[in-house]
This record gives sequence, C-alpha cells and structure tokens, in this order.
Amino acid sequence: QVQLVESGGGLVQPGGSLRLSCAASGLTFSRNTMAWFRQAPGKERAFVAAISWSANTRVYADSVKGRFTISRDIAKSSVYLQMNSLKPEDTGVYYCSAATSATMSQRAEQYDYWGQGTQVTVSS
Repeated sequence: QVQLVESGGGLVQPGGSLRLSCAASGLTFSRNTMAWFRQAPGKERAFVAAISWSANTRVYADSVKGRFTISRDIAKSSVYLQMNSLKPEDTGVYYCSAATSATMSQRAEQYDYWGQGTQVTVSS
C-alpha cells in the first residue's frame, strides 16, 4: 500500500515563497526517483523537478530553474519542493510522484505512484 501525501499548498502573492512536502510510505526507496509535476486547468500534467533517492541528484524544468529546489529527507521518508520568486504561471495543482527506478524521467507516464495533489495559487 504505497501512499504519497502532499501538503503545503495555498495562496501566495507574486514574488512570494511556498514549501511543499510529500510524505511517502510503502516504498522501497533505494532505487526510486521522486518527482513533482503540476497541472493547470485545461493543460497536461507538466514536469517540475525530480530527485534520485539514493544519489540525491536533481533535475529541473527550464521554467523553474533557479527558483525551485527539490530535496529529500531520508529519516522522514519525505521529499520537498521549495518554491521562491513565484509567478502567476506557477499556479496549478502540484502532485508528488514516485518511479520504482532511478529513471529521472520528465514524462508523467514513467511514474508509478501519485499523491492526491495540493493547490498552489499565485495571485495578487
């Protein structure tokens, strides 16, 4: 019973910051990729960032490079997304996901498990 639970979403003004958390259970982490995707209304689910659980290597979408940071806490079995300098176009439902390999893929179909999503709204 794999479970991914996101938290930390909310309403923030442009230029503000938000930190998302994803608590994972039921996974064997050593060979996993953990990732964040986001989806705006009427749009396809889009890659945001990924992290290799064992190696702590990270990859980001071009649209968030320099603004977002993905990290993991082994003891807490959690991944995080620190979002700074937020823009209105960052608005959407953010999903935590897990792949049972170190693929580091940017394609949603490569991921096996998904959280329920947390809403992020960037607006003045």
